[in-house]
Amino acid sequence: MEKITSLPGFRDFYPDLCAVRNYVFHNWRETARTCAFTEYEIPVLEPTELYRRKSGDEIVKQLFHFTDGGGREVALRPETTPSLARLAAARQRDFRKPMKWFQIGACFRFEKPQKGRGREFYQWNCDILGENSPAADADLIATAILVMRRFGFTQADFRIRLSDRNVWSAFLASQNVSPDHTATFLQIIDKLEREKEELTAERLTAIGTSLDAVRTFIAAKGADHPPLMAILADLAARGLDSFVEIDLGIVRGLAYYTGVVFEIFDLNHGMRAVAGGGRYDNLCNLIGGTDLPAAGFAMGDMVIANLIRETPHANALMESWLASQRQLDSFIVIADEAHRPDALNLVQSLRAAGFSCDYSYQPAKVGKQFQTAEQLGARSAITVGSEFPNVKLKLLASRTESSLDAATIVDSLKSALATP
Repeated sequence: MEKITSLPGFRDFYPDLCAVRNYVFHNWRETARTCAFTEYEIPVLEPTELYRRKSGDEIVKQLFHFTDGGGREVALRPETTPSLARLAAARQRDFRKPMKWFQIGACFRFEKPQKGRGREFYQWNCDILGENSPAADADLIATAILVMRRFGFTQADFRIRLSDRNVWSAFLASQNVSPDHTATFLQIIDKLEREKEELTAERLTAIGTSLDAVRTFIAAKGADHPPLMAILADLAARGLDSFVEIDLGIVRGLAYYTGVVFEIFDLNHGMRAVAGGGRYDNLCNLIGGTDLPAAGFAMGDMVIANLIRETPHANALMESWLASQRQLDSFIVIADEAHRPDALNLVQSLRAAGFSCDYSYQPAKVGKQFQTAEQLGARSAITVGSEFPNVKLKLLASRTESSLDAATIVDSLKSALATP
């Protein structure tokens, strides 16, 4: 019989991989909470028209889409921003502005799987709606920097590259390039570092400008652009400006961006983009007919997890957290099977009090049970034997042991584990 395996681009999360994912989610969620973002959720299945309206018919090639049993064209979400725009447009009057919302969830894209990119991935999205000042853009960038530092990355590991797509409007006007070529031009700029120089030059010439003109503009402009200067001043007040550099070559490939954009790049592993986002002031109107300025950014779990693994100090921080999550508060050692019912009652009392604890399902030698406790990372062991209701509490790190009454075990364990 042929063996069934997972589909290409989809992952199985065995306990060790699930633990890493939980670490990433934990830091995402704690950063969002610290920065005063509120969590929301959306359906994983949306009308295909939602993505067509945002990105045109070409987007359909990148979707997992089908006709459902009711005859509707539907698609698994490839991102969350269109859905967020739909939500905001429908009920924005019910929420105080600015609306600072975040979401963590699975997205799906039908594209070639490669390192850091799968067909199913998890994404953290932070957005600020109802605020058009550079202060909102700066707060998003500060949030992005905070999560990177929470993961253990330093200024030597990453940089925020900041730009504004509106700067290029002035460039195109100075080159007498028709505004009709703006979308094509921004796509060329977005691939500036990835495409061959000859092809880039050829494409720029075709719309009425040149590669030399583009490079000269990138080198000379940006330092006097008011929105970018306001963002840098805001970040400087926080002591974060050293994490940011202006780079007009960053325009982001998605057409719905309307102004300031930024990307997080790692500095030591091939200059990969770790996260990115920007301002999309027209999307809520396009999706739901409501004018609502908005900006946001997203970070995927695959790239950030890979980067953590490849960065020793970030990996060490993660391993320390993972070890703490694997720890049991106590392992119940059943030294006398006649008292197994009493041991089970003890297990349930401790769990009801919030302690993590485990025990052997089958009779086993005491030494074997202590070995299991060590393997599970238990901080303590409680031995239930023929002396019950007297039990022995042993702290496994210090090897100190005390006798006590089972009726006091909850308070005794709480006190023992609170002691460094």
